[in-house]
Amino acid sequence: MAELAADVKVDCKGLTCPMPVVKTKKALSQITSGQVLEVTATDPGSKSDIPALVRNMGSELLETRDEQGSVVFLIRKK
Repeated sequence: MAELAADVKVDCKGLTCPMPVVKTKKALSQITSGQVLEVTATDPGSKSDIPALVRNMGSELLETRDEQGSVVFLIRKK
């Protein structure tokens, strides 16, 4: 499977709640429908907070993966 290319990347490493959610929400509001956002976070709460935000905003969580102590989310804006 080919890896999805993100149109926009947001680095939230080292930030604690609620900043990963705030930055993700802001980035989603600034991209256009169909674009893919990549969010990288280290806050453990992001594993549940980011997917909940994506659902609430009506977007699609394409992938969640653990990567060297971080969690990477790929989100497609609807």
